[in-house]
Amino acid sequence: MERNVGHPLALALSGGGDSIALLDVAAGWAQANGRRLLALTVDHGLNPDSARWNGFARQAAREVGAEWRGLVWTGPRPAAGLPAAARRARHALIADAAREAGARVVLFAHTADDAAEGEVMRAEGSTLGRLRDWAPSPAWPEGRGLMLLRPMLDAGRTEVRDWLAARGASWIDDPANDDPTYARSRARLSLLPAGEGGAQRRMRVDRSSGEAATRQPTLTLERQNDGFAAVRSSPLPQGEGWFQLPRDLDSHTLAAALVCAGGGERTPRGDRLTGLLARLRPGGDFTATLCGARIAADGDAVLITREPGELTRRPPPPLPLTPGLEAVWDGRWAIAADQPGWSVVPAAGRMAALSGPDRAALKALPPAARGGWPVLIRNGGGAPVLAQTAARTRSLVEQRLALALDRMTHERDLGAVIHGATPSNPLFST
Repeated sequence: MERNVGHPLALALSGGGDSIALLDVAAGWAQANGRRLLALTVDHGLNPDSARWNGFARQAAREVGAEWRGLVWTGPRPAAGLPAAARRARHALIADAAREAGARVVLFAHTADDAAEGEVMRAEGSTLGRLRDWAPSPAWPEGRGLMLLRPMLDAGRTEVRDWLAARGASWIDDPANDDPTYARSRARLSLLPAGEGGAQRRMRVDRSSGEAATRQPTLTLERQNDGFAAVRSSPLPQGEGWFQLPRDLDSHTLAAALVCAGGGERTPRGDRLTGLLARLRPGGDFTATLCGARIAADGDAVLITREPGELTRRPPPPLPLTPGLEAVWDGRWAIAADQPGWSVVPAAGRMAALSGPDRAALKALPPAARGGWPVLIRNGGGAPVLAQTAARTRSLVEQRLALALDRMTHERDLGAVIHGATPSNPLFST
């Protein structure tokens, strides 16, 4: 983590024991290293005590010298899949608030127990992703340019609470954690020793409560490694919004490239991804689509672009631009115009109406990448123009893939991404 810089370090603070422990550790680190700490608490509106919980979190943050901001989920509640919807909303709200505050990293207090519960859920068919200590925000496009740091994945929940109890600390126990209606709660209960119930699992303490072990959980706010697979450190041809990759790429790289080029939020899993990898291995040429992306295997290379046919079959509605504000179009492009009256649409179906110079610019792209390019139209009519002709336009695709493939391994790597500059591309450099 960077020291003595102006942008804050954000922290997701629920008020539960894990987040209270992380708040205490992070506050000490921030004070010693010249950093502001911004605690973010989400009120899901799912418990009648949520207002009291917010007040507790606010007070806890202020007691350690952290800034605090409360966030409220106001969206519709689905009849099914409520935990997943709440998780998606929580990540989106936290990401938006962190990015707006200038933060580049958000701390989350997941523990080894959370990771173990996730394994149980996946064994039962859940598509929940595995927890990693350093990973991109899962909210897209709200989390663009943001990384999550989970420094407590080596600490157990009991260890953390013993440490808190020894310090006389208080925390919130959400009764939903013991409700077997939810898959997470069932997974948690299944990991308990035989005969233990949810009410016996955790201590509920206040600042005057008894004694417990005094050893601090093993936590660190420093990154310990600098990268992973060799395919992610090789120079590869690329352009704005598309990738050319080798055929022998691994499943993680392929999945990440597909979701980034397609602009969606969920990476592909299961049979379709496995089948696509199997088709790549023999070496035959083919074209396929997955995750809103087009995969064209030709010789030794694979070209991955946005699938233009999808934009033609189901064209997205025009995205109006508010002067001076950045908007994200199709999950792939950040666009900001200074003048009113512009909206963003795909080039597909409009290329013939572009000016000669704009058509020439598109011809420099691979043919499959042209239809997914953003163009601007006037609300009052007139010919379309390429987005970069009339607005500040930057592709989010390359930086997003760099984050997904762990090529930005430190907070300092994120500065150009979060502030909208065009940095040297860490994904395609040695």
